[in-house]
Amino acid sequence: MPGWPALSDPEVPVKTGDKAPSFTKPAQTGETVSLDDLRGKWVVLYFYPADDTPGCTAEACSFRDSYEDFTDAGAVVVGVSADSLDKHEKFAAKHNLPFQLISDDDGQLRSAYGVKKSLGLLPGRVTYVIDPEGVIQKVFSSQLKATKHIGEALATIRGE
Repeated sequence: MPGWPALSDPEVPVKTGDKAPSFTKPAQTGETVSLDDLRGKWVVLYFYPADDTPGCTAEACSFRDSYEDFTDAGAVVVGVSADSLDKHEKFAAKHNLPFQLISDDDGQLRSAYGVKKSLGLLPGRVTYVIDPEGVIQKVFSSQLKATKHIGEALATIRGE
């Protein structure tokens, strides 16, 4: 069975029905997160602008508050921003986040998924729901409706 596609075609947004671009990135836990290692599970990959900003904190805490629902549905939640691992570690500890936050400090992952800046300034807020076979089943993008990403992702996984 073929693996995940390699990171390619920078700045071309991936969409529903596409294979999710592969990645291996460090997380705040000291572990490495690899999409290849998550094959066979639902993956909620959410890109957010920055740790400790109001919208991003609300989004992360909403994922935290629904985390058991995601794990019960067989899903893994992974947050992505350009913040450092040290900043991710403090953010996760401060808000008791039970999922991994990966550092995309080089912007390679954001580019591979085609996550554009909002208003040309802020890193975009986009959530991808990836099925166990590695196909993107849902893309939700909204800079202002940060907490809506959680419900949309869970509904997709549950087939609602």
